[in-house]
Amino acid sequence: MRLICLLFVFVLLLPAQVKLSVNQLLGFVRSSIKLKHPDKQMGEYLRKVQLTEKLDDRTIETLLGEGIGPKTLEALKIMRDATENFQKPQVLPPKPTAPVIPPPPVSEVNRVIDKSREYALAYDKGLPNFICIQVTRRFFDPAGLELWNKLDTITAKLSYFDHQEAKQVMFVNDKYTDIDYTKLGGGATSTGEFGSLMREIFEPTSEALFGWERWATLRGRLHYVINYRVLQSRSKWTIHHGTSGQQIVPAYHGLVYVDKDYLSVSRIVMEAENIPADFPVQMAKTQLDYDFTDIGGQPFLLPLRSELRMRDGKVLVKNEAEFRTYRKFGTESSITFDVNEPISEDKFKETPPAAPVKK
Repeated sequence: MRLICLLFVFVLLLPAQVKLSVNQLLGFVRSSIKLKHPDKQMGEYLRKVQLTEKLDDRTIETLLGEGIGPKTLEALKIMRDATENFQKPQVLPPKPTAPVIPPPPVSEVNRVIDKSREYALAYDKGLPNFICIQVTRRFFDPAGLELWNKLDTITAKLSYFDHQEAKQVMFVNDKYTDIDYTKLGGGATSTGEFGSLMREIFEPTSEALFGWERWATLRGRLHYVINYRVLQSRSKWTIHHGTSGQQIVPAYHGLVYVDKDYLSVSRIVMEAENIPADFPVQMAKTQLDYDFTDIGGQPFLLPLRSELRMRDGKVLVKNEAEFRTYRKFGTESSITFDVNEPISEDKFKETPPAAPVKK
């Protein structure tokens, strides 16, 4: 059963001041408009922002036309006056447009869905026994504006043996600990990355509704992107709120990225829907990426990173869990627990299809 758990036991504070370029400001404001953040909340936050470049009236007028409210407008005018003598922002060149690829025939989409189901239902049966390191960086944003503060870094040894997953926490930040993974305080935790999430979407009992979404390029390879939806009555996704002890099993929808050549699953996106209004968590979304890695001289498609986002009231939390140093089970002595820099974001950027599909 796929389970995510949210626990809040820490004090959340906004940074005193944030420095942004004009392009960063534009991206933030446009994202906030899209996410429907309250105008008052936006205005209060922007008063804490210090721009590094000149903000002009034309930029403000553009944002006004895109839907900012009066409090946001007032904060932007203050920023404009404060940056009157600053250097003008760098003009970014327009992004090149990719050639449009027509959708595949319905028969091809149905074939891809059938092959993906076969792959998903057999996925965990083909996995070897292994161990790896799971490095989870947890973030929070008390203002709910997706401007993240780091909470902690959790390093755990993950064992996969006879199709069972077990996690042993080794370090919280740089401090050794033997705390149970399920009893970690603060932030959020999740389980089920190795097979259960993928399997639950494609199981016949889930009765998921599938459809064509788009083409995409991911990690340099062309992918079918398939959308899906699972009704609440068929869902097995459990969200547990640790502070109150409440839990729900919501309906959910999302996307499956299927490699065009291998017909293997490279990414799963999953988002809860119709969450009851009286449940503390009002948003839950997870994304799991897979990539090939070598274990015992053989390549296997295994989790690369999972990202979990949840909202409790106004507070947002985010987990980025990376899976590293895969080894054949029984070779623990070769594993080191050094926490390296995060995997480059370039690994996870979706880009438009790079070339027409060859018939």
